Amino acid sequence: MLEHLISTLVPNIAHVLELIGVFIIVFSALIAFVKYALRFFNFSDETVKIEFSQALAMALEFKLGAEILKTLVIRTIDELIILASIVVLRAALTLIIHWEIESDSKRANHFKEMKFANKIKQVIEKNSHEDENHENHEN
Repeated sequence: MLEHLISTLVPNIAHVLELIGVFIIVFSALIAFVKYALRFFNFSDETVKIEFSQALAMALEFKLGAEILKTLVIRTIDELIILASIVVLRAALTLIIHWEIESDSKRANHFKEMKFANKIKQVIEKNSHEDENHENHEN
């Protein structure tokens, strides 16, 4: 009875999780495309790439969850080998995407810090030139 229930429900739940993953990928790809199009395909802003990578990682988590559920209904060693291969590939992709998100975030933060430091430097230089001009007019 319980085995029949599991063998009936689990594949359907796994399919739903996989569809959620596909939906996240398609939806986030469209959003990323629109954001890039609105910026006239200026790829210098890392935030769109980071957001898209985070969405891909989330989609892979759903798809990985579906694969884990499928382990409950495996009947043959061949199915196990195929499923294990898929899980390893998806886990590797997830790790790579997380690493990419982290490195892109660090690079984006470094770039923002550099821009901020340059703005401060420009303000200081502008103020020092104004002070020099003010002193020259007084003399």
